[in-house]
Amino acid sequence: MGPAAVRLTLVVNDAKMTTTVEPRVTLLDALRNHLDVTGCKRVCDRGTCGACTVLLDNEPVYACTTLALEAEGRRIRTAESLVEGGRLDAIPAAFVACDAQQCGFCTPGFVVSMKAVLEKNPKATPREIERGLAGNICRCGTYEQMRHAIEQLCKAGPGAGKEK
Repeated sequence: MGPAAVRLTLVVNDAKMTTTVEPRVTLLDALRNHLDVTGCKRVCDRGTCGACTVLLDNEPVYACTTLALEAEGRRIRTAESLVEGGRLDAIPAAFVACDAQQCGFCTPGFVVSMKAVLEKNPKATPREIERGLAGNICRCGTYEQMRHAIEQLCKAGPGAGKEK
């Protein structure tokens, strides 16, 4: 493919979206700049901070290091998928309740990563959840508040990370 732009259809948050991108375009750029899906954030642009994390076939990936073409035919879920009918999923709701965000740039990556952990293991312990978030960095330092959000989700029991 390429070097000219190619037509690409992505399934983003259960909606088919079509655009035209050069083969070198990352999933992050395709989502943000071509499809106006802006939940995932560009912070480091080097795959080290996790702010751009999306779920690709239920696996967390850095959208800044994944080519958009690699995502064709696969299910992509972003932070926007954690809101339905104006109601927050339990995970971002716990972040809000525990004030686990400051500037908000890292929050989408954290909640998407946490969603992946809890979907794989609904009975995950706080320690297991924290291990699942190891690829995410908060430069504002809201880790203690995030721990409170994790504890709140764990106390709510299995299924707390499921959409309401």
